[in-house]
Amino acid sequence: MTRLPFLLALVIFTAAPLAGTPAGSDVSGTTDANGRTVANAVVWIDAPAGRQATEKPVVLDQRNVQFAPQVLAVRVGTKVSFPNNDRVFHNVFSFRESKRFDLGLYPVGMVKEVPFDKPGLSRVYCNIHPQMAAYVMVVDTPYFAVSDAAGRFTIAGVPAGTYPYHAWYPGGTILNDTFTVAPDAPLEVRWK
Repeated sequence: MTRLPFLLALVIFTAAPLAGTPAGSDVSGTTDANGRTVANAVVWIDAPAGRQATEKPVVLDQRNVQFAPQVLAVRVGTKVSFPNNDRVFHNVFSFRESKRFDLGLYPVGMVKEVPFDKPGLSRVYCNIHPQMAAYVMVVDTPYFAVSDAAGRFTIAGVPAGTYPYHAWYPGGTILNDTFTVAPDAPLEVRWK
């Protein structure tokens, strides 16, 4: 009978977070290439996965003969929906790099899905409309963001520590460096 209180205490201790354990810091920063602000840059940090990915729908829309958003970042294992909300047929495909797929011709109102199951970049096009192009960067970490029109981004809840980080933007190369996560420490991403 003396083992029961010990086991109960062990279960309670292992299920509860340790007191004083930091929840993580939000990492904010800017992206810049040769002195110019970079919109649609993907920034990701290889910190230990201390949190679960949120299970919200991820959509790469087709509207006005364009993809929206033009750059999408997702975690490995994410299913991306490709709805056709346009007035015309589309044929979405990616034949190179990380994920190869061809969704075939489909009309307005139809939705197709693609699971992105390994890290890397997929360039996405429409076989009918050559001006349509989008990018899906698949990362193996829950800590990532895409920069806005002003080149700003925020990655939520990153544990304190020093980690490798990576960044990429359309037409650019992947930047690899390290960053020390601390409260109010900005991550300034610069391509030279």
